[in-house]
Amino acid sequence: MTEDIIIQISNKIKEKRKAKGITIQELADKAAVSKGLISQIENNRTVPSLLVLINIIRSLNLDMNEFFNEIGQPQQNSRVIIKQQADYQAFEKETARGFLYKRVLTKNVKNTPVDIVVLELKTGARRNQMVKTDAYEYKYILQGTVEYQIENEKHILNEGDSLFFDGRLGHKPANIGEGDAKILVVYFFQEGEN
Repeated sequence: MTEDIIIQISNKIKEKRKAKGITIQELADKAAVSKGLISQIENNRTVPSLLVLINIIRSLNLDMNEFFNEIGQPQQNSRVIIKQQADYQAFEKETARGFLYKRVLTKNVKNTPVDIVVLELKTGARRNQMVKTDAYEYKYILQGTVEYQIENEKHILNEGDSLFFDGRLGHKPANIGEGDAKILVVYFFQEGEN
């Protein structure tokens, strides 16, 4: 699957850091940024500035040319894209019990990265901490009942309901239904200032 460049870079940073046995805190210290920023970059929640990206790559002792040579460009600019369910890629956004992410498609639309994901929340799954994303987020409940807290407001969403909000607001979902819940998530990324 050809992913958007920004998503590929985030995934590659995480992969190289883990392969070298470096913790998020160690990388943050070497790159002179916060642990939270490294986590947000690795989990596709923010877009690093060029300076921050270069510092991270250097802190991982990676050759710049090799790092970027392995980042693939889309081979064609098709106006129709078909994705089979078997081609969805499972990934870990952050450690949260009962949260299963599958990437459907990542694409640049008029120079804006768009990431489309299916999130499955196992029965009782909930996040303890609020998260933030440098993106606008659209959520469509495919199955189940989900409580979505955004800042201090809680919203109950049932199958067929949807929600759109600025992901830079603290937010967290919780599966409050009887069975598993599934959510179609669309992230519209904005360039962050890091």
